[in-house]
Amino acid sequence: MNLIGELLIAILVLLGALLCGLGAFGLVRLPDVYLRSHAATKSATLGVLCVLAGAFLFFFFYIEVVSIKLLLGIVFVFITSPVAGHLNGRAAYRSGVPLWKGSVQDDLKPMLKKRETKQTDTQHKLE
Repeated sequence: MNLIGELLIAILVLLGALLCGLGAFGLVRLPDVYLRSHAATKSATLGVLCVLAGAFLFFFFYIEVVSIKLLLGIVFVFITSPVAGHLNGRAAYRSGVPLWKGSVQDDLKPMLKKRETKQTDTQHKLE
């Protein structure tokens, strides 16, 4: 069990570090704010979760302590990081940051136009 635990912890921490490194590479290389946000959010979430899971298993196997702080940290990162990435992308889109010229699809544009026409119709009815 000792060797398996060490191996599992090492793999999780190494995988987490690699994912965070890939995210940093994506932040530098990707062309627009939306793709960069996606790379940063996915890699940071998965990378930090792997590192925290490795730390949790270390405490569990070797110190024989169930760390509630690490579990709360895992839950907190799992919930807040994707939401923050989504809100950053949404704020960029609504402030007019253009998509990359190689983007294939813009799913939000028709939805916003539909919403704007609904709001103008409501304003006309109120007048």
